Amino acid sequence: MAAAVAMETDDAGNRLRFQLELEFVQCLANPNYLNFLAQRGYFKDKAFVNYLKYLLYWKEPEYAKYLKYPQCLHMLELLQYEHFRKELVNAQCAKFIDEQQILHWQHYSRKRMRLQQALAEQQQQNSATGK
Repeated sequence: MAAAVAMETDDAGNRLRFQLELEFVQCLANPNYLNFLAQRGYFKDKAFVNYLKYLLYWKEPEYAKYLKYPQCLHMLELLQYEHFRKELVNAQCAKFIDEQQILHWQHYSRKRMRLQQALAEQQQQNSATGK
């Protein structure tokens, strides 16, 4: 009986840890949050830097599939470099990253819309010639 209770507690603890790490990793997609962390000295703390290294397991497909903001993985990768961590103290750096993310998203959205339109036109042509 005690073993079953211990297993349930472990499962609940693992689930909570998973949720907390998932939320934190996704926060790394926000350049303003990275700037906040940098300005408060978190990136100078060796334990915190080691934690960021530990979080690289999120790049594995069995974990990455849960991410809503996949750009967080790119930021997590960049945070492994001391030079990048130091640059994040500068608000202009965070602003530049934010602007680049927006431009990337806009380009991706336009490209996807064009591909969908081309596919719809092709399907219409195929159905018109098939009738």
